[in-house]
Amino acid sequence: MLNGVLLSTVTFLPLAGVLFILFVPAGSANADRNVKNVALWTTLITFAISLLIWLRFDNGTADFQLVEKHAWLAAGINYHLGVDGISMLFIILTTFLMPFCILASRDAITVRVREYMIAFLVLETLMIGVFCALDLVLFYLFFEAGLIPMFLIIGIWGGKRRIYATFKFFLYTLAGSVLLLLALMYLYFQAGTTDIPTLMTTKIAPGAQKWLWLAFFASFAVKVPMWPVHTWLPDAHVEAPTAGSVILAGVLLKMGGYGFLRFSIPMFPDASLYFTPLIYGLSVVAIIYTSLVALMQEDMKKLIAYSSVAHMGFVTIGAFSLTTQGVQGSILQMLSHGIVSGALFLCVGVVYDRLHTREIARYGGLVERMPKYAAVFMLFTLANVGLPGTSGFVGEMLILVGVFQSNTWVAMLATTGVILSAAYALWLYRRVIFGKIAKDDLKAMLDLDTREKLLFAPLAALTILMGVWPQPFLNVMAASVENLIKQHQAALAATAKLALLVQ
Repeated sequence: MLNGVLLSTVTFLPLAGVLFILFVPAGSANADRNVKNVALWTTLITFAISLLIWLRFDNGTADFQLVEKHAWLAAGINYHLGVDGISMLFIILTTFLMPFCILASRDAITVRVREYMIAFLVLETLMIGVFCALDLVLFYLFFEAGLIPMFLIIGIWGGKRRIYATFKFFLYTLAGSVLLLLALMYLYFQAGTTDIPTLMTTKIAPGAQKWLWLAFFASFAVKVPMWPVHTWLPDAHVEAPTAGSVILAGVLLKMGGYGFLRFSIPMFPDASLYFTPLIYGLSVVAIIYTSLVALMQEDMKKLIAYSSVAHMGFVTIGAFSLTTQGVQGSILQMLSHGIVSGALFLCVGVVYDRLHTREIARYGGLVERMPKYAAVFMLFTLANVGLPGTSGFVGEMLILVGVFQSNTWVAMLATTGVILSAAYALWLYRRVIFGKIAKDDLKAMLDLDTREKLLFAPLAALTILMGVWPQPFLNVMAASVENLIKQHQAALAATAKLALLVQ
């Protein structure tokens, strides 16, 4: 019975939590605590129900599953939901990270708590909707509406330069979205539908493909973000509250990579092949340049933000290598980065709550006062570097193997990013954790409390599990990835055959 509405239930359940929050009496003594509890339980229940998607998922087929389809706006525009081996994993990632965001905010957020929790629950619905949508108009609605709650989260509960950061974030992402809307309209008038599975098999002229690919690229490249449209990300991360940084790095950045895999590559195969050198070039620059910039940072959040740009550079070269290992590595790297970068921002939040500064130079010698924190921070730092046995290694290794089959030089240049990531990550760890405690306020800092241990334990366990046993994740995506590559190769072969006939 639930199969028919499972995706709708998972997508819109957070809005039920919003309704409960609205009915919590505002003037009561425990209003804020009750609001936080409702938000936490809503996200936990949503995660529990989302696991049913995995349990009922058939790994053996590349078809979209748990499909829901109803007439909606006009002919060819439907309310259409479904998941395959690529999108399902991102839904689980989103629902998994949301309870951590609510828990991380319990003590940190004391102003306008009701509005803050509502913003996060609305954002969860919109993020899940992006990965469920099988109609281009529905996807666009979820994709763009997600800007609004994130804009509010940074703009109201952010740091001193939050207004500047929010407007920069909003304008960058909105600029690309205008072109995406124009491409959407063109596709509708050409194909008579915005149904994504139908558009994946619709033949589009190579000339038109290039313009459509560029329009989609403008939106997805900002979301990833790719160099040189990445500059909004460090500002947004620095000014966002801890939970805002977690969900921004953990899920919102993945929408760009998901967009390339869901739209750009299957819908515009000829254009994707034509623009692959562009993707390779921008990605290699992102990996090397932003890693070097990370080495110069004085703010902990800014350093991790620049490392995110470098790691997403690996994602884009893996996706456009169009090899089985490259695409699988790209998806696994996004999942791993979502967990590891989210955990690193939580690590920064722990010391920021105690000392109220993110300046690297203010810290040092924390291992003496906070040995448990030092161990947790070490695990996620090494996972971020890509140490074997952690989730970061498997994704990067698969990407490099896949890219090596496609372009040896790109693989060699990308490998330098692994060395540079070790340099900036270990430099940060040494400065913060080792050395001597120079100031009295550092001597007074307390180690992880029970709530913080509960926060980090599942993230640490999953980081190690994905590193030593990635097979369950690879099995889920295998059929969909193979189908993506086969369809792409078939489309290129058909174009080559047509070109020979014309000659």
